[in-house]
Amino acid sequence: MTKRSLRELDGAVRAATDWIDDLTLRLGWQDRDKVYLALIAALHALRDWLPRDEAIYIGACFPPLLRGLYYEGWRGAGHPPAKSRGAFLARIHDGVHREPGVDAEQVAQAVLALLTARLPPAEIENAKAATPKELHGLWPS
Repeated sequence: MTKRSLRELDGAVRAATDWIDDLTLRLGWQDRDKVYLALIAALHALRDWLPRDEAIYIGACFPPLLRGLYYEGWRGAGHPPAKSRGAFLARIHDGVHREPGVDAEQVAQAVLALLTARLPPAEIENAKAATPKELHGLWPS
């Protein structure tokens, strides 16, 4: 690796850490490992509830390391999951190993607020419009 690519890797790690730190504050949790799991679980749930093209567009806005984690295991042409609010929240809860102290709705709202704060407003509006109506109340107003 060249020095330039190592600097890029360091920057990518910093950007991902900044997102995790931001979400840690939003959730008010102390356990960064749990925050990381919650972030990835919510991003995967969102990715799978969005139409394929919108999932790609929003993923392109993420920092490089988070973008890779977001796409990990994704089958863009796979079968769409049930599109209910309950199924969305259950997907997040599954991603944090069904830990009893985790409120999946709180996680969803915090992650969507994080995205709203960090991504271009036009992309957020497109993503929100593309999510099922049952999920619109989870996005910040």
